[in-house]
Amino acid sequence: MPAIRIIVTGRVQGVGFRYFVQRSAEALGVKGWVRNLHTGNQVETYAEGDRATLERLIDQLRKGPAFGRVDDLHAVWLDDEKGCDSFQITY
Repeated sequence: MPAIRIIVTGRVQGVGFRYFVQRSAEALGVKGWVRNLHTGNQVETYAEGDRATLERLIDQLRKGPAFGRVDDLHAVWLDDEKGCDSFQITY
């Protein structure tokens, strides 16, 4: 199963972005996690699922929630997966 690491930069902290990612991932059946990075303007997501579903997640993250603003999204496809059981917000 493919996995992906996504870094989103912009107004993504303090606007419900992690909860948006979690709801989007759960609706798509994606497993993994999301967390704020200490930069203050970035969120990191790790996700596992089939490639087409992960591409849909990327599209949703590019849009973000209503109060957020995505300035940049960088995605790296990974060969190995961690075997996550659910999708969680981590700290």
